[in-house]
Amino acid sequence: MLLFLGGIALLIVGYFTYGKVIEKIIGPDDRKTPAVRYADGVDYMVLPPGKAMLIQLLNIAGIGPVIGVILGIKYGTAAFWIIPVGNIFGGAVHDFVAAMMSMRAGGANLPVLMRRCCGRTMYAVMTIVMCFLLLLLVAVFINVPTQLIDRGIFPQFAVDFWIAMGVIFLYYVAATFFPIDQIIGRFYPVFGALLVLGSAAILVKLLCDAGADPSLLTEGTGFRENMYAADGRSPNPILPMLFVTIACGILSGFHATQSPIVVRTLKSEKYARPCFYGMMVLEGVIAMIWAGAALALYNLRPELMKANPNYVLPEITGHFLGGHIGLVTIISVIVLAITSGDTAMRSLRLSIAEIARIPQKKFINRVILCLPLIAITAGLLWWSNRDTGSFNILWNYFAWGNQVLAAMTLTAATVWLVSLKKTAVVTLIPGMFMTFIVTSYILWVRPGRGNGAVGFGMDLHISYAAGIAAAVIAAAAAVVAGLRKRQLNDPDWIGKKSHK
Repeated sequence: MLLFLGGIALLIVGYFTYGKVIEKIIGPDDRKTPAVRYADGVDYMVLPPGKAMLIQLLNIAGIGPVIGVILGIKYGTAAFWIIPVGNIFGGAVHDFVAAMMSMRAGGANLPVLMRRCCGRTMYAVMTIVMCFLLLLLVAVFINVPTQLIDRGIFPQFAVDFWIAMGVIFLYYVAATFFPIDQIIGRFYPVFGALLVLGSAAILVKLLCDAGADPSLLTEGTGFRENMYAADGRSPNPILPMLFVTIACGILSGFHATQSPIVVRTLKSEKYARPCFYGMMVLEGVIAMIWAGAALALYNLRPELMKANPNYVLPEITGHFLGGHIGLVTIISVIVLAITSGDTAMRSLRLSIAEIARIPQKKFINRVILCLPLIAITAGLLWWSNRDTGSFNILWNYFAWGNQVLAAMTLTAATVWLVSLKKTAVVTLIPGMFMTFIVTSYILWVRPGRGNGAVGFGMDLHISYAAGIAAAVIAAAAAVVAGLRKRQLNDPDWIGKKSHK
C-alpha cells in the first residue's frame, strides 16, 4: 500500500519540482507560437489550453496505461516505483523537450527535427521507423477496441467483428481528413473526462479494499511462478522486458509523434509544461491506478495471470465498479485506443506532407496522401487478424519500435540542448537508457521469449553488454553533433531565432 501511494505522490511532487527544473532549462518565452504564426484553419489554430491538454492526454495515453500495465504488473510491485521514476525523469522530459523542439521549429514533425539535429542518414532512419511505427499503431489501435467490443463487452448487442472494425477505421479516416477543431477538438474533452473519472472511481474503491486487506497490493505466489522458470532463472527479466511492456506509462516514443499536433494549437509557450510534462505525469498516475487494480485482482484470482489482458480489463472494472459504472469505464478505454489511433494516422499524414512539401489546406491534397495509408492499414488489419500469432507479432514489434523512436528522439533532443549550451544531461541519461533497452531487447528476444517476438536470441548478458556499448556510442555521437551545431552559429537553428 505504501509503495503504491508513494508512487502516486512521487509523480505529483515530480511535476511541481523536476518539471519546473526542465522548464527553466528550456526557457519558454513570449515569442509567437506556430498556432499564431501559421494559422490555416485546418492543423494550425489556437484552442483553449484546457482543451489542448485533454487532447494531448488522449493522444498519448492509448491503451498503454491500461492494457500495458495489466501485463506489466505481472513483473511485481517493482512497477510501482519504476513507473513514477521513469515517468518523471524519462517520459515527461521526453514529451516536454520534444514538444518544445517542435514549437521552436514552427510545429515541425519528428523527421524534420531529426534531419536538422542528426543529419540525413538519421533522418532517413527516423522516417522509416516512425512511418512503420505509426502504421503498426493504427492497426493495433483498431484491433484492440474491436476485440473488446467483439468479446462480450456489450453482450446485449450482436456486433459483428468486421463491421465494428470497419466503423472504427472509417472514423480514423474522417478524423485524419477534417480540421482539428471539427472532430478531435469537439469530442476529445468529453472522452478525456470519462477516462479520468473512471480511473478516479477505481482508485477510490481500490484504496477502500486495500485498507481492509493490505495484501491485495503485495506480490502473491503467482507472481514468482509467472516470472521464474523451474530452474529459478527468470525467463522474462525486468530489463529489458518491463520497459517495452509498460511503454506509455513510463516513456514512449509515440508521444513525440503526437506533440506537434497539439503544439500547433497553443497560443503561448507558457502552456507547454502543463500540456506536455503535466499530461505525461497524469498518464503515469492513471497507469499506477490500473496497475494497482490489476495487482489486486491477480491476488484475488490468480488464474487470470495467464489470461489475455483484453479479458482481464472487464474483470477489473466489474470487480471494482460494478456493472454500469464499469461499462462506462470500459467504453472510456475503448475510446482511449481509438483516440490515439486516429491522431496517429493524422500525424502520419502531416509528417509525409511535411517531407514531400505538400500543403494540407486543400482537401484534395489530404485525400491524395491518405489513400495509400488507408490501403496499407487495411492490408495490416487483414494480415493481423488471420490468427492470434499474427496479432502478437504486430503488437511486439509495435512496442519495440515505439521505444526505438523514444531513443532516437532523446538523442536528437540531446544534440539540440548541447548546441544551445543548455543542461543536456536531462535527455542524455534517459536517451542512453532507452538505447540500452531497445538494443538488449532485440538481441536477446526470440520465439519463446518475450511473448513470441523474433530477435537474435543471444545470451542475456551479452545482450546487456552490447546495449551498454550502443548507449555509450549514441551518447558520444549526440554530444559531438551538438558541439558541431554550436560552432556553426546558425541563426535559423532550432530556437535561436526569436519570433516576437
